[in-house]
Amino acid sequence: MQDTLKTINEMGIVPVVKIDNARDAVPLAKALAEGGLPVAEITFRTAAAEDAIKAIAAECPDVLLGAGTVVNVAQAERALKAGAKFIVTPGLSQAVVKYCVDRKVPITPGIATPTEIQMALDHGVDVVKFFPADAFGGIKTLKAMSAPYGAVKFIPTGGITAANLAEYILFPKVFACGGTWMVKDEFIKAGQFAEITRLTREAINIMLGFDLGHIGVNTVDATASLGIARQLATMFNQPLKEGNSSNFAGKGLEINKSFGAGTHGHIAIATNSIVRAMAWLERKGVAIDLNSAKKDPAGALVAVYLKEEIGGFAVHLLQKK
Repeated sequence: MQDTLKTINEMGIVPVVKIDNARDAVPLAKALAEGGLPVAEITFRTAAAEDAIKAIAAECPDVLLGAGTVVNVAQAERALKAGAKFIVTPGLSQAVVKYCVDRKVPITPGIATPTEIQMALDHGVDVVKFFPADAFGGIKTLKAMSAPYGAVKFIPTGGITAANLAEYILFPKVFACGGTWMVKDEFIKAGQFAEITRLTREAINIMLGFDLGHIGVNTVDATASLGIARQLATMFNQPLKEGNSSNFAGKGLEINKSFGAGTHGHIAIATNSIVRAMAWLERKGVAIDLNSAKKDPAGALVAVYLKEEIGGFAVHLLQKK
């Protein structure tokens, strides 16, 4: 149960899919996986939902598969039998929540009020779906409503688009975002799976927000470091910042006082979420050196190196502030 929720949190975005024809299910799942999101919530809004779940479960076992718009226990039973690994409801059905909790099946019930949050907590559920997010006031309402509930995390769904994804996903109490914009009906019906892949990649780029943090250059000693940093700062009219292990010329050029990581130095890639970036890279087969992890005083991860050098440079992720 916790492993499934952890994976959803690391994915960050859950495509919410309505399928009218089960034959489109596998191509859709493959398009999402190719775009970097091997996860799908198949909604029970159509008669094809159950068969679609069965098809994806059989042919795409690496895709984390859930069932959405589950409104009664009978649908939950059918969804789990078909191969769903988690259940999502549009509102808080106590019967469905109890059924899933008793079977240790992850469930994110839909809520729109503090009363419903309390009901979810009474069942031991602390990850809920805020729905319909945009219609109920969006991120402003979510921030206000979530304030008294420090342990509760939210999956806002409904009206999430590429245009507003960033403001939702960067809010610390957002566990993940549910969205339909990359899996619109017209794309699926027209077989435009390449477009689904493109929009999925775009969504990941928005979520992770990769930027060049800085480039670090190795030198032989502190004297050489300061000389190079001062020269670069003067040349390009940047502030010089002296440090314990390195000196900076502006924010983007770090001159190490010794031969640190990397043959020539290191490249820091800043990201909105270092945890999600790590998970995304690992899904692509990129190895992370967990022994290099650095944390802030609160215990949050702020930097970690990849295991492989690129062009003689070590590469590390850097959490944006």
